[in-house]
Amino acid sequence: MPLHKTFGVDLGTSTVKIYSQDQDTVLTEKNMIAIRNQKQILAVGNEAYGIFEKNPSNVSVISPMAYGKIADVTHTEMVLQALLDKINAGNVFSNILYLAVPSDLSEIEQRAYYTIGNSNRKNNIYMVNKTIADAVALGIPINHTKGSMIVNIGAQSTEISVIEKGRVVLSKIVEIGGKQLNEAIVNEVRKQYNLYIGNRTARRLKFSLAYLKEDIREARKIVGVDSLSGLPREGIIPSDMIYETILGPIRSICEEIKFFLERTPPQIYQNIQEQGIFLAGGTARIPDMDWFLSQATGEKVRLSGYYELCTIYGLKEIIGNRTLQKWVR
Repeated sequence: MPLHKTFGVDLGTSTVKIYSQDQDTVLTEKNMIAIRNQKQILAVGNEAYGIFEKNPSNVSVISPMAYGKIADVTHTEMVLQALLDKINAGNVFSNILYLAVPSDLSEIEQRAYYTIGNSNRKNNIYMVNKTIADAVALGIPINHTKGSMIVNIGAQSTEISVIEKGRVVLSKIVEIGGKQLNEAIVNEVRKQYNLYIGNRTARRLKFSLAYLKEDIREARKIVGVDSLSGLPREGIIPSDMIYETILGPIRSICEEIKFFLERTPPQIYQNIQEQGIFLAGGTARIPDMDWFLSQATGEKVRLSGYYELCTIYGLKEIIGNRTLQKWVR
């Protein structure tokens, strides 16, 4: 048994991604914890997600992250430690953890990441800026870039960043992501059809019917709860309703990107125009999201095929490459 094991950790609002260098694998599980009677841990990760929206009144299913940052240190620590145990993190001495963190962390928020990663008080904790990890996975030459923009649209927030010659020169977290789109769909279905659906159903509708480029006429049959009778009922949801519902929040993301470009120094902006905007994150899976952002901003958009795994694959590269260690703190 090795004395040390090395892991990369991307704590997303929706999912936790853990890279094991020893096994050369990535574990992806929902960032959720189910607690019975406010004290007994019932399930963690995907098992907790399986209970979500089906849980009895004495069981709470929560996500301890909000808008890409730690909202509940204790529960985040529980989720992380349970998933590390699942990926066989136990050893004689200590683990080495590389944690991906947002760009604009306060000192208190940095301490929270250190706390959740070092619960047994013997782990070696290193932090890597999420934007730098994304840039590595996207193949951006960090040391030499004269200006690159990365937009990561996650589960509950969008991080917009500009890097130049190895440093993040501009960064902002916008509180719009996949969850807000799901909630908008839930509200619109209730309003138009008197039908209550959960966030899981809304998420499926978002990815299957939200055509942003072509006017494709499709529909999906769903089962929800009638708002008046409280009984299960079927409904048919058309693609144009999903499109119209998510259009507002996505346009808001586009406006934030355009505002960011206006703040970018001219010499950096010129390079962004030549390269295009790099797009990553789980919500980028919405059909033709890259095309829509390109049309709205007037810039080329380069979509990462890694989607929500972009950051963790960047961490994998950093862990395995000594020349990239300079971006670890």
